[in-house]
Amino acid sequence: MKDATPKEQIMSKIRNALIEKTENPYLENDVIIDVIKSSDPDEEQEVLFAQELIAVGGNFIYCENEHSFLDNLADLMQDRGWKSLWCQNERITQLLHTAEIPYFNKLDQATESLVGITTCEKLISRTGTILVSDAEISSRAAFSYPDIHLVVAYNSQVTPTIKSALVSLRNKYSGVLPSQLTFVTGPSRTADIEKTLVKGAHGPKELFVFLIDDF
Repeated sequence: MKDATPKEQIMSKIRNALIEKTENPYLENDVIIDVIKSSDPDEEQEVLFAQELIAVGGNFIYCENEHSFLDNLADLMQDRGWKSLWCQNERITQLLHTAEIPYFNKLDQATESLVGITTCEKLISRTGTILVSDAEISSRAAFSYPDIHLVVAYNSQVTPTIKSALVSLRNKYSGVLPSQLTFVTGPSRTADIEKTLVKGAHGPKELFVFLIDDF
């Protein structure tokens, strides 16, 4: 068996901290901070994104490759009892089809709590933010309608700041930004309803990011 690379060891530690069944299964920030302190500078952007995503209530799953992503996704679906995923992205549906993971692409096919899976444009490490556009995701409904939003991204999409993300998008789209950009930071939540923070009031109540290593 091939030994894990330092990056795989670091990111797997994060993933293990997140999926371990504890009272707060996705909020083991002390573990994440310890991992960051021991990380290589070249790996800090991915690790910082994971830390910031967790801090705003998101869930992070590191995947060594696309095969690992499909295995992790299938395990999560089984663990959470999700029978099918809502997906409108051609590339992801190809992967789901290959792995025989059930999916549908029309909202009227949903029969239970809606779990949607999408791609994104960028992951912003300093804030744990996901940047999506109407060019990458054809409809805002894809990330606003689901009760649970799953995001598939690659290491090469991680960038430090909003500014660097926008510069990258201008280059990608020949100097013209997509007409609609949305920044998603953690699950949807209200500011205050009778002094109680409520998740999922105006969008997904849970957010998962699968980060696939493509370096």
